[in-house]
Amino acid sequence: MKTDMSLEQAARLALQCLDLTSLNEGDTPATIEALCRRAVGAEGRGPVAAVCVWPRFVAQARAALPAGIQVAAVANFPDGSLDLPRVLAEIRDIASAGAQEVDVVLPYAALQQGQAGEVAEFLAEVRHATRPLTLKVIIESGVLKTQDLIKEATRLALMAGADFVKTSTGKTPVSATPEAARAMLSEIQASGLGHAGFKASGGIRSVADARGYLQQVADTLGTDALQPRRMRFGASGLLDDIEAVLAGQASQAVPSAY
Repeated sequence: MKTDMSLEQAARLALQCLDLTSLNEGDTPATIEALCRRAVGAEGRGPVAAVCVWPRFVAQARAALPAGIQVAAVANFPDGSLDLPRVLAEIRDIASAGAQEVDVVLPYAALQQGQAGEVAEFLAEVRHATRPLTLKVIIESGVLKTQDLIKEATRLALMAGADFVKTSTGKTPVSATPEAARAMLSEIQASGLGHAGFKASGGIRSVADARGYLQQVADTLGTDALQPRRMRFGASGLLDDIEAVLAGQASQAVPSAY
């Protein structure tokens, strides 16, 4: 299903679906204040879908943002250990601080070691603890590498009730790739879950790259999925290129994955 979207159309869609993210060790309240200012949409171009921050900044972000922009925070991040008490405590803190969304790392190393049952139980507990918040499960596709493991991780997340399956933490050498997206989207389609979404995250800096992922979503899930309830981008630098394209300037970023 080819959409033949222009770069400007892709930029507008990517903006609507953007989880504007800052997950750097050196983040400060000033960092988050600046991030939230950008999130509300300079010069009337429109707000992003969400702002994604460390749990300690959730309350600040929620107070700074209008209700229409969601606040997301990460748990079990970025290591993805099987430490259930730790992740449940983090989820409680995130929810009580006022977030609407949680991005949790699937225990990908455990999955690589054949512990699929343990991973499934972990995800079931996480899903129970996160309701009614939106749950995005990060599978760390660049570490899993193989199509079989990427698909298995996607299935486990969807079976547990994840609202989104997300490619990467952005903290490993390989983040989002078209190949990983293809495998994940095929599992979402095969699941028959009409609400389940896909989040491309890590290393996406150009509108041209974003357009490639938007096209994959349209091809696999249909053009109706090109909206924030089914499609997200996790990025910090992508907004720079979106703003350049929407201002009528040449794209400022060099495409990588596409």
